[in-house]
Amino acid sequence: MATQPIIKLHDGNLMPQLGLGVWQASIEETQFAVSNALEVGYRSVDTAAIYKNEEGVGKALKTAGIVREKLFITTKLWNDDQHLPKQALETSLEKLQLDYVDLYLIHWPDPKQDRYVSAWRELLVLKEQGLARSVGVCNFQIPHLQRLIDETGIAPSVNQIELHPLLQQRQLHSWNATHHIATESWSPLAQGGEGVFDQTIIHQLAHKYNKSPAQIVIRWHLDNGLIVIPKSVTPARIRENFDVFDFKLHKDELTTIAKLDSGKRLGPDPDAFGSDA
Repeated sequence: MATQPIIKLHDGNLMPQLGLGVWQASIEETQFAVSNALEVGYRSVDTAAIYKNEEGVGKALKTAGIVREKLFITTKLWNDDQHLPKQALETSLEKLQLDYVDLYLIHWPDPKQDRYVSAWRELLVLKEQGLARSVGVCNFQIPHLQRLIDETGIAPSVNQIELHPLLQQRQLHSWNATHHIATESWSPLAQGGEGVFDQTIIHQLAHKYNKSPAQIVIRWHLDNGLIVIPKSVTPARIRENFDVFDFKLHKDELTTIAKLDSGKRLGPDPDAFGSDA
């Protein structure tokens, strides 16, 4: 397989553009999936404290025999722990069996709680301490991001958001780019291809390039400059999702897929999701 592309974050750190997501996988499934992914050639793994499978990632990394510096491991700070990020990260590191993570993200802004700015300040300290090489956020809208920048002067390295052909978030993606924030897509296949894989253009391109619909959608993310983390626990699918570096979509094909955008959000609304604290 061809070498995967790398994204340079605004803090200078390098992040693989394609990684493995492990949302909704058990510890055992996660260990199996990550082990398979590392054998295929993945070097980036995305987990979170709330997924309750960081131990599975840690076990797989421990037995993989891959030099730590060649791995890129992401985990996330859950809403309930926004008042104690360091303790939360230390717990995650223990489960991951790591001394540091490559990327630590605030999982949701949880605006009702109104702790995300103070949490962000603490993440910046964790970066200075070397416990996280890069820090960023998930599911932050423009007002949330602007507030972080206004109050701390430092933009996140990454904003991980729900993004797929049915919810392309072009305004937010563009705003991120203007502020040198890398955009990372979660649920990049629209949760198993729901409403995406049956689109005519996706089928046509799959036939043209002799690829699966999932590979076409993953390639669409890559060609739009997005970091993408498709989730799978199936070895064949894990391998297939990584076999996307030997072709690129043409500009007119990207334009056609852009027309699929319907604003269909499959996950929670970031402005409303969170605690009532």
